[in-house]
Amino acid sequence: MNRPVSKVREAKLELYRKKGKIHAKATSGHFNTLRWSMVWLTQIIFYGACWLNWDANGLTRQAILLDIAHEKFYLFGLVLWPQDALLLAIALILAATGLFFVTALAGRLFCGFACPQTVYTAIFAWVEAKVEGDHLARLKLDQSPMGPRKLLLRTTKHAIWAGLAIWTAITFVGYFTPIRQLLPTIPGWQVGPWEGFWLIFYAAFTYAQAGLAREAVCQHMCPYSRFQGVMFDNTTQTVSYDVRRGEPRNARQQAANSGGCIDCGICVQVCPTGIDIRDGLQYQCINCGLCVDACDEVMLKTGAPTGLIRFASELELAGQAAPQGWLKRPRVAVYASLLILFSGLGAWTLSQRSPLLVDVLRDRGALLRETVEGRIENAYTLKLMNLTDLAGDFSIEVDGLPGITIEGEREFASESGSIRPVSVTVSAPQDGGQRGLQPIRFRITSKQDPAISVIEKSSFALP
Repeated sequence: MNRPVSKVREAKLELYRKKGKIHAKATSGHFNTLRWSMVWLTQIIFYGACWLNWDANGLTRQAILLDIAHEKFYLFGLVLWPQDALLLAIALILAATGLFFVTALAGRLFCGFACPQTVYTAIFAWVEAKVEGDHLARLKLDQSPMGPRKLLLRTTKHAIWAGLAIWTAITFVGYFTPIRQLLPTIPGWQVGPWEGFWLIFYAAFTYAQAGLAREAVCQHMCPYSRFQGVMFDNTTQTVSYDVRRGEPRNARQQAANSGGCIDCGICVQVCPTGIDIRDGLQYQCINCGLCVDACDEVMLKTGAPTGLIRFASELELAGQAAPQGWLKRPRVAVYASLLILFSGLGAWTLSQRSPLLVDVLRDRGALLRETVEGRIENAYTLKLMNLTDLAGDFSIEVDGLPGITIEGEREFASESGSIRPVSVTVSAPQDGGQRGLQPIRFRITSKQDPAISVIEKSSFALP
């Protein structure tokens, strides 16, 4: 028995969506403009930030540099060390919480506009369209046998892809090895072993993910697509098809009970992951809004109101009013509270951060000794950690007891990023009427910048 034509077309479409390479139709509109604005913004930052210089105390260095070899992270005027790992943890928590917050508000908005996979897939697909033509020309080229023209087009496309992937890898490694030092070593391949590994790996990774895998990453590989649904509620705004307005579909809009959808299939053709939004919310949907742009364009041409496909919540589609205010949306309120909490914690931690760390150890092998002058001496070891970007000189003072003083040298030099143990002898008169362990304080101050000063508590042993 012959199958109806519509069923045959549906079967072909289903087979194409599951096994064929997706060639999305180009569209224009508000969301497409916003999407490309994010592509430009993110790539200007990524490709450009590694070339910025920063002048610190007369020395010029790369403004953003993760110097793993020397255990430093330069962020413009800020220099972070392994001891600042708490700030990294807070930054990661803020990034995760921010992602959850945006997801609770508007679904996979990050995936559709700022995810590196989405951004680089858009760039590589743009290159493919410029070389091979529009979506129909690319589909026809896929189905044609290999010949001189197809070989030339494919070679050109892959060569440009490879060039983009290589430059992306160089830029990525340039954030770990100063890019002005890295570039001269690449032509003769005089790079170090780890630079060489990451240049090859990241170039291959970018080429494979953005050029070859594309939508398969969003469909099958991305873990976020699998659990992002648990962050949704019935007020979350996602790209949705208005079933009440659109059904039943009618290509010619002739029947009296026809819905707004004319079943043109444009929303499927423009989708970068190849789904049909009319089937309802699907985990493959990245909320890019391209189907919204395409559908609105068709609605304008047919004289119908726009918004058949739009960002809408489950309540809105059901004709119900969404609760007003974040306090009535528990998920959003929790994520917003966490964002505020960890933002404040990060700001406080950064404000309390000192570029000088000191650890005071009292010599427990000899608690005290008496000098010929009748004074009591205690020995200490001060571990000075200079977290500034330059070598410096530091002075040491002590107080807490009448007549207490430091015997011998009181100023010491320390290299940048070094831990210098300093032996200090402290003496005090024994006729002060005090006995046993008494609290004292050490004050360590930078000679170059008196604002850098640390007070550490310790104890002084008296007979």
